[in-house]
Amino acid sequence: MSAMNANNKEALLRVDDLVMHFPIYRGVIQRQVGAVRAVDGVTFDVKRGETLGLVGESGCGKSTTGRTILQLYRPTSGSVHFEDVDLVHLKGEDLRKMRRKMQMIFQDPYASLNPRMTVADIVGEPLMVHSVATGKEIQDRVQHLLEVVNLNPSFASRYPHEFSGGQRQRIGVARALALQPSFIVCDEPISALDVSIQAQVVNLLEELQQQFNLTYLFIAHDLSMAKHISVRFAVMYLGVLVELTTRNELYSKPLHPYTQALLSAVPIPDPVADAKRQRTILKGDVPSPANPPSGCRFRTRCPIAAEVCSQSRPEFREIKPGHFVACFFAEKFL
Repeated sequence: MSAMNANNKEALLRVDDLVMHFPIYRGVIQRQVGAVRAVDGVTFDVKRGETLGLVGESGCGKSTTGRTILQLYRPTSGSVHFEDVDLVHLKGEDLRKMRRKMQMIFQDPYASLNPRMTVADIVGEPLMVHSVATGKEIQDRVQHLLEVVNLNPSFASRYPHEFSGGQRQRIGVARALALQPSFIVCDEPISALDVSIQAQVVNLLEELQQQFNLTYLFIAHDLSMAKHISVRFAVMYLGVLVELTTRNELYSKPLHPYTQALLSAVPIPDPVADAKRQRTILKGDVPSPANPPSGCRFRTRCPIAAEVCSQSRPEFREIKPGHFVACFFAEKFL
């Protein structure tokens, strides 16, 4: 997988063997007795101007991956190259300057906005913190950003509690755009919204991507909505990637049993076709990331697991050009 990254000169972001473990402490002296393996050796890249969808069940490490890429969590090991600069080794002012180019849209539009700040303060704060603008410039910039996300500029003096969920998320998008970044991590930006509003926010993100040449890492557990915006998909399970390929390839020829199970759960508008298709029902629960299974992480729920799956971890290998899978038996699905 490292070779793929090295040969891809268009990559804006390259993540190589990223690991994020959270220590578990117990006892009076707080002795470490283990670790939650939230992200355990993830490797992928994101090309400039594209949207990579990072999908999987809740709790599989998607959001932690996004936050670790932006260095909101400092990784246990691995590297994150953004514009050929390793963010892991940046500190202080150097990291702060680099963060102007990387922003995040958070999942919960209710919790991610300070209720004591007006919209003008929320959207204008990044401009002030990074000394990009002052005074009247900030005010003009805030009004322009509100127009960009289809909100009335007169709303700048209002507080978050005066807005609906969809409007709050648009404020979050405006805040993310304030510093004119080139890369945005969208951490399940539509999961907390009504279904009727989700499509509007996704359409807005697509329009902004074209307008400002943005690059997205779109984190989601809803594959049907992620399909509309993502060009490529990375499928994650219990802290590791199990499949990485293009949107068309993933939906037409998934090669990992976990991906097949996820896709079989996506509703189809045609009731006749939906009744005829074969569903993959996974048994059991997702294991604890503090004590993951040996070998393949998915083997305890996999319908085709064999003895070899418990003995060693499958290599994340290229089965077809641009199609990477971590499964010993991926060839049987070709």
